[in-house]
Amino acid sequence: MTETAGDGTRAVRAGLPEPVAHEPSLPGPVFAAHYHLPGEPAGPYTYGRDENPTWTRLEQAIGELESPEAPAETVVFPSGMGAVSAVLFSQLRSGDAVVLPSDGYQALPLVREALEGYGVEVRTAPTAGDAQRTLVDGARLLWIESPANPGLDVCDIRRLCRAARAAGALVAVDNTLATPLGQRPLDLGADFSVASGTKALTGHGDVLLGYVSCRDPRSAAAVRKWRKTAGAVTGPMEAWLAHRSLATLQLRVDRQAANALALARALRERPEVTGLRHPGLPEDPAHTVAAGQMRGGRFGCVVSFTLPDRAHAERFLGALLLVDEATSFGGVRSSAERRGRWGGDAVPEGFIRLSVGVEDPDDLLADVERALDRARGRAAT
Repeated sequence: MTETAGDGTRAVRAGLPEPVAHEPSLPGPVFAAHYHLPGEPAGPYTYGRDENPTWTRLEQAIGELESPEAPAETVVFPSGMGAVSAVLFSQLRSGDAVVLPSDGYQALPLVREALEGYGVEVRTAPTAGDAQRTLVDGARLLWIESPANPGLDVCDIRRLCRAARAAGALVAVDNTLATPLGQRPLDLGADFSVASGTKALTGHGDVLLGYVSCRDPRSAAAVRKWRKTAGAVTGPMEAWLAHRSLATLQLRVDRQAANALALARALRERPEVTGLRHPGLPEDPAHTVAAGQMRGGRFGCVVSFTLPDRAHAERFLGALLLVDEATSFGGVRSSAERRGRWGGDAVPEGFIRLSVGVEDPDDLLADVERALDRARGRAAT
């Protein structure tokens, strides 16, 4: 594929094999625990825990999207946390230090507990203001999440990568919310781009998936070795579904980004809404930095905001018709939740994380406005 190919073309063609007469353009999933293996155990496929042709095609596809201008290797996992764990536990040893975001994904405290149990020093700082930069001296690895979930703060990835490089630290970026069409961490200086493919990458809410992309073959080999050791392997059907879903990635991401920005603009007119965040809003604290590193005006599908209290938020969620009350984000169907119900995020009781789907924007905005009116009306009575 040429370097000038557009994002949509790349997404549609990524990872496809050369055409073969009378064969499908995307071959079906290969179900195999073992392969015919005469003689010495050499060849691309030897055992089902190590490699699978369906994984290979998906890994090639994601690599083409994460790093179209330089060779990169991708390793897929059965979940985003599988990918996160593979990077952290393949790179860190007892006595090392790692810098994590204090406002990142709510499973990171579980990771911190495990790392500290293995003798790894864990340092934390918020995403905003590049605060993690002050903690990289002496660290082995800097873990960035930008935009952060669920608060949507953004850090300057280039700046943090320069600081980490000067300190001799590796950098991993959780690119889940942005997707490779919205942000390319490897181009910004990161060593690892990590994501939960469960979210916008696959986009249909029916696949658990994770992946790690990197340009250093030794780093990729260490991650792949961890996958084999832990047995954290992806099912061929899930890998095939994920690859199939990539064809619509650009269409979905662009529609979701446009819908999210439209919703954010509407929400800023609501008096009961406070703490509104979306990197695409010019007045958002993260906008300037996000505009400098997120691609094509794709600022993500998530809008976060706070309603007056828990009861008000629950009335709002209960009144929605087109928005599912569910966790996760990035799906074609809009979803929302009161994030505080999980207890793992430092957010107000009325904090809402709304993942915007691909519905007609007028219908979606009308549904949210109606639900807000109903929730406020009940409060008034």
